[in-house]
Amino acid sequence: MASLRDRKCKAVPPGTPPLDPDTANSLLGQIDPAWSIGTDGHSLHRAFSFEDFHRTMGFANAVAWIANAEDHHPDIELGYNYCRVEFSTHTVGGLSDNDFICAAKVDALQA
Repeated sequence: MASLRDRKCKAVPPGTPPLDPDTANSLLGQIDPAWSIGTDGHSLHRAFSFEDFHRTMGFANAVAWIANAEDHHPDIELGYNYCRVEFSTHTVGGLSDNDFICAAKVDALQA
């Protein structure tokens, strides 16, 4: 099976059930341990720290590029030296494979 980073996001039609907790936790084990699943089980989030605003913005723009390429868009919060990224699949009201695929691609930015 291809690693999450090598996979592509696929359209998830409305009505598709979100990932069950066991599957979500299994996928969580395949990405950087700094990612966590929200307490409600509906989102995947991680905080990143940077030395300055320039690096923060460069990272945020790279995340935006990934999101557009995968057609799966996170919520991004940023400031001078931080960026918080949160993935969720709104059409399923929770997590899908797409959230973990994008998280793995974002992890690759830090490599």
